[in-house]
Amino acid sequence: MYNRDENEICEASDMTPVSAEHKAFLSRLKKRRVLILATQITLLVAFFALWEIAARQRWIEAFIFSQPSRMLTAFINLSTDGILWRHVFTTVWVTIAGFLLGTIIGTVMAALLWWNRFLSSVLAPYMVVLNALPKTALAPILIVWLGNNVKSIIVTALLISVIVSIITILNGFLHVDPEKIKLIETFCGKKSQTLFKLIIPSNIPTIIAAMKINVGLSFVGVIVGEFLVAQAGLGYLIVYGSQIFRMDWVMLSIVILCIMAAVLYQLIVMLERKFMGWMG
Repeated sequence: MYNRDENEICEASDMTPVSAEHKAFLSRLKKRRVLILATQITLLVAFFALWEIAARQRWIEAFIFSQPSRMLTAFINLSTDGILWRHVFTTVWVTIAGFLLGTIIGTVMAALLWWNRFLSSVLAPYMVVLNALPKTALAPILIVWLGNNVKSIIVTALLISVIVSIITILNGFLHVDPEKIKLIETFCGKKSQTLFKLIIPSNIPTIIAAMKINVGLSFVGVIVGEFLVAQAGLGYLIVYGSQIFRMDWVMLSIVILCIMAAVLYQLIVMLERKFMGWMG
């Protein structure tokens, strides 16, 4: 919201004369953004520097906790062999598949439950139970049902994210201003028109918020699945690295997962800004 407001202010300043006070305000906003970014980068660099120093000074055991220099060496070696990119690509495409399926199915199911209130009331307690159930416990069952393959991983990611999507989006659908719905009904609007012209458009922010949540949940499902059945992927690399005591591989995989999650999250933020721009 802060970034969007700032962009709107900057766009407005291009079309109208800007006073000295307005320029000073924009300058303060810009300095604040730079300060926040610089602080974030400093904290990250300080963390890795302290980690490296602690390992070199033997404050921590580098064999167990690894260290940034070992992770960098592992990155170079695995990248040169092409092994790392195969694992990264496997995790990325499976995560995106689970994420997209979870978002699409969650949105469709939320629309269906909004359309049929009787069905929504019947399924409400089951969704609550399924949401509370640790879906990772179902992973071994999925392996038996679907086999030791990538389908089990995708379905695990889907199960973890889809219930949250349904509950989040349905809650947004049910809280649309009833006066607006009555207005459409007054002009003899059909229920389908209410759904596609009011309910869904007014809940774009809610759907995007659900997508932000789904990014992390999809990664959780994929990594759990890769722990159990995969022959490739960062989850497999983490398990294999821990088995042969290559903690630099394990920590490197975790860092790459953090980077991937941050990139996917920022892509959704960019999508949100695009939608807000079109709707604004």
